[in-house]
Order: sequence, then structure tokens, then C-alpha cells
Amino acid sequence: MEHYAPAQQVFAAGLVFARMAAIVMLIPGFGETFVPIRIRLSLALTLAFVLVPVIGGAVPPIPVAVSGVAFAVIKETAIGLMIGTILRIFLSSLAAAGEVVSIQTTLGFAQTANPTQAAPSTTLGTFLGLMGLVLIMSTNLHHLFLSAIVRSYTIFPFTKVLPVADAGALAIQTVGKSFALGVQLAAPVVAFSLIFNIATGLVGRVMPQFQIYFVSSPLMIILGLSIFALSLGTIGMVWIDHYRDLVALFG
Repeated sequence: MEHYAPAQQVFAAGLVFARMAAIVMLIPGFGETFVPIRIRLSLALTLAFVLVPVIGGAVPPIPVAVSGVAFAVIKETAIGLMIGTILRIFLSSLAAAGEVVSIQTTLGFAQTANPTQAAPSTTLGTFLGLMGLVLIMSTNLHHLFLSAIVRSYTIFPFTKVLPVADAGALAIQTVGKSFALGVQLAAPVVAFSLIFNIATGLVGRVMPQFQIYFVSSPLMIILGLSIFALSLGTIGMVWIDHYRDLVALFG
């Protein structure tokens, strides 16, 4: 490689690409399963070529042993996976909100393929997941992803030890906040479902002969989806604000 570039530059480009590839494979929008792998790798390679002249000087010298080179590559890949996973986990808050709304509106049995999770999900969960991707792109939040990638080399420099304990704690906190946010986003439908079930229960006690199931199920679906539709704008704004705060931790 000395005929094309010094060994130190090749080593720096390899480390940068290892982190870029791991992040791009997981971040929302760019890292979706419906995006071809070649396109994601091409984007990661392009970002690596752009960042090497900027941060290549901070790369340590090439280790003497091959094991040192392998450890450096594994470390950069692990950092990229950590950042991408944190950003991906928070997207599950919309799926959680969709699951809660589906259960409350008796639509939990309606399962569709969720491209954001590469697994079957409720129809409302899939809808909210796709809505989250649209909000990320339409509000230019994906620009902050690029800023977070560059900023990550200041927070996690090449010479710093991999913060395994901190990464685990951050992942646990993100999972907890994602689930809590999902329940909060579905709160209007949950409150309506509670009131509606109490009302139908009282009607069933007062009129035992009344076919409460055949009357309440259609009303539950219609009214529940109506409340969900009315609160959809608020759900999007609240979620995108929380997601922007999460990205700001890295950027």
C-alpha cells in the first residue's frame, strides 16, 4: 500500500471506516433493512474518506503486533455499534406506543411486517415507526446524526478505553425511557379505554341481557382510532423533541 498511501493513512482510514460502517448499519433512516447493504457500505466508505483528513491526525501509530491492530478495529466497531444501537433503541418507543394503542382498541391481533424492526408488529406500531422515519428526514434530524458521528471522536477518542459500563448503563436508561415515552404517547387512548370499559361494565351490570360485547367492540375501535388520530400530531412533536435531545448527547 505504500505505493498509493502511507501505512499510517491506511490504518487511520480503516479505523474510521470500522466505526462509520457500524453506525450507518444501525442508525434510523440510513440503516433500515430495506436499504441495500451496498448503499449503506458505500455511504460509510464515503464518510470515512471525508473524515480521515479531519480526524486522521488523532489516530495513534500502527501497533507493532497484529493483535493490536485487530483490537483497535474491534474497539472502533464496538463504539459504532454502541452509538447506532442507542439511536435505534429509542425508535422502539413509537412501536411501544402502537402496541399499547392496538391492545386498548382490540386491534392487537392485526400484525404486519415492520420494516423498521425487521419483525412483525401491530399495524399501528408499524405506522408509527414509519412516521418516525418521515419525521426524522423531514425535520432534517438526520443532519444531527452526521454531527453526532463527528462529535463521537471527541467523546470517544482513539486512545480512550472502551466505556463498557457506561455504555451498558446508557442502553438500560434508553430502554426504560423509550418504554415510558411509548406509554405516555398512548396515554389519551389508554385513558379513554379505561373510562369506556368502566362505562360498559356498569351497563352490563345494570342490563345483563344487553349484548354488550357486540355493541362495545365497534365503538371501542371507532372512538379509540378517532382519539388516536386527533392526538397524532402531538405524538409526533413530542417524540421528535425527545429524539432530538437524545441525539444532542452525542452531537
